[in-house]
Amino acid sequence: MLLSTKELTENGARSKRTVVASLAALGSVVLVSSCCLPLLPFLFAAGAAGTSAFFVKLRPFLLIASVLFIAFGFYQSWRARQCACQPSTLSTILLWFSAVVVVVFTLFPQAIANLVANMLAR
Repeated sequence: MLLSTKELTENGARSKRTVVASLAALGSVVLVSSCCLPLLPFLFAAGAAGTSAFFVKLRPFLLIASVLFIAFGFYQSWRARQCACQPSTLSTILLWFSAVVVVVFTLFPQAIANLVANMLAR
């Protein structure tokens, strides 16, 4: 069916009004979020608190897993030497560094937490 020119102009005016109303709504959302109350820091803090509570429950399992993985790494390094295949220097350094990090983080968790908190507070 053919539309009359009156109907075409009414449809064009409606679509322009719709676009303008959409842009106005988006503009008001942007202005409110940047001016009145930035919610992003509060949302981040709430998410970090929830994640922290989750990982506290998993801490013993994660410690056991990290000790087992480090032990498995040392076992693989020992087996490589038994098979006359020398592990690379970089892998040996990384294995020992990982072992030291796991031991320090396991034995001194509060000291590490205080150190990180002081570094982030600056």
